[in-house]
Amino acid sequence: MGKRLDGTSMFTGINSGLMNSFTLLNGMYEDGVTLENLASAFTNPNLVNNAYGATFSSYLSNNFGTIDKNADGKITADEIQNLMGQMAAQGLTREQIISLGGASGLSGSLQETVLSHFDDIDKNHDGKVTNQEIQAYGVDSELEKQKVADRNRIVNNMSMFYDTGADYEGSMLDYRYLDEDEG
Repeated sequence: MGKRLDGTSMFTGINSGLMNSFTLLNGMYEDGVTLENLASAFTNPNLVNNAYGATFSSYLSNNFGTIDKNADGKITADEIQNLMGQMAAQGLTREQIISLGGASGLSGSLQETVLSHFDDIDKNHDGKVTNQEIQAYGVDSELEKQKVADRNRIVNNMSMFYDTGADYEGSMLDYRYLDEDEG
């Protein structure tokens, strides 16, 4: 069987991107990662020329209110850790995968597979996919592929009107499996 679908690299890449962008931004501004600093960061050549940083900074800016849990006007390292833990536990939305997945170095095929099968992967229908759901979908997909292959093999090795010879006493409608050395 082929390689199973696994979302570990997606979650790891997105977490890395968030932490690296936070660290970069936190180092750029003495007063930390504020909404104002995020807005001005988009004119900073160090960030603008780095699509990776710009993508994650844009995400931080667009979701500032939900990330800044204590509403002090700054995103802290603890709040980034909480966000990453929440994403790992609760999963990623389709929008998070689209906006953060490509910038995280996620393989295009993994992102495309997860997005195109998002509703099937999201077993609890909460609008988010967890790594466990992605892995379970991968296992289910592999099992389904194996079942189809097994059914095809059985059907291909079966003949409804197989020549049984003159001394066969069963019905001519009996199914009989073709012996491996006969086919």
